[in-house]
Amino acid sequence: MTLTDLSEGFRDVDQRRRVQAVIHDRLADDQEQQECRSLMRFWWQLSVPYQEVSMEQLHRNVREPKLDVIEELISAIRTSHDEVDAWIAAVQQAFPAVSGPSTLRQ
Repeated sequence: MTLTDLSEGFRDVDQRRRVQAVIHDRLADDQEQQECRSLMRFWWQLSVPYQEVSMEQLHRNVREPKLDVIEELISAIRTSHDEVDAWIAAVQQAFPAVSGPSTLRQ
């Protein structure tokens, strides 16, 4: 499944930025470097019409439950803007904010 259609699935730029903020602030933990890189490539994928990351790469590098919520986001983007808003709220409830860079966590 290609992810190149995702950039067109948002209500507006603000909704896309809110989704990207949730991915950055709640899912992309730099303590898990490979997972973080894949999630940030997905973050970028939401803005561009070419392939930055594939589902295969996400499946290989992102562990559950984060992979589950990424798949839910993809479905929401392809379903409706209201589903995207619901995804934002659910992930903000389910995942605590990731602390700053690992060097600051000590």
